[in-house]
Amino acid sequence: MARKIVRSVALILPLLALTGSVGSAKDNVEIRLTGRFFAEPATVQLVVAVEPNSENRRLRVEADGDNMFCATEIQLSGANEQRLHTVEFKNLAAGGYTLRAVVLSTSSVRSQAEQEIMVAGDGTDTGGW
Repeated sequence: MARKIVRSVALILPLLALTGSVGSAKDNVEIRLTGRFFAEPATVQLVVAVEPNSENRRLRVEADGDNMFCATEIQLSGANEQRLHTVEFKNLAAGGYTLRAVVLSTSSVRSQAEQEIMVAGDGTDTGGW
């Protein structure tokens, strides 16, 4: 009996945490990708879903890793903007990354989403001098 209760709590708590951090539906942003593990040099394609809103002006998407950082920005045209945006990061080196999508207005951050990925490699330098 106690095992069932612990198992139920273990399943429910993460759902509650996600529900509490989503924000309101009108300014929601979500990162969608297939897989969490990639091989070096990784090409990671993600879809960012942004709920259209008149205050949305920019979408900033980042891949923030231990030894590498890359980002791109997409201009948004408020309530008239499409909902789905595809972003691709190429040649990611081995390591852990936080993928971050931030929706900005002219004066503030409206909403943000994050997901963790891992790029596996043998640790050898694949390019450079």
